[in-house]
Amino acid sequence: MIILLLVLHVLVAIALVGVVLLQKSEGGALGMGGGGMSGFMTGRSTANLLTRTTAILALLFFATSLSLVWFSNRDRAPRSILEQGAPPAPSAPVAPAAPPPQTPPVEPSQPSPPLAR
Repeated sequence: MIILLLVLHVLVAIALVGVVLLQKSEGGALGMGGGGMSGFMTGRSTANLLTRTTAILALLFFATSLSLVWFSNRDRAPRSILEQGAPPAPSAPVAPAAPPPQTPPVEPSQPSPPLAR
């Protein structure tokens, strides 16, 4: 479905660019006269046809853009916080392990006799 929609989107975009380029320039920018369709239709009917075609193609372009976004993101939508439920309660802090008991050094009970030299 997404591939078909993408192909339609590209075709609509190309058609929209073509229709916009066919329209006669109103401002006369860069000194160009614009419009090479002098023998095809009258000026007023051409403007109405191209304006209506541009509006329809623009509407189709926005519709296909929004549809592509919706179709591509519908599986990856994040869940709502309300749907997830409450977060798990934090566990009780664990006390550090006590060091092992130290045994006092063993002292001799009787002093050894001095050695004679």
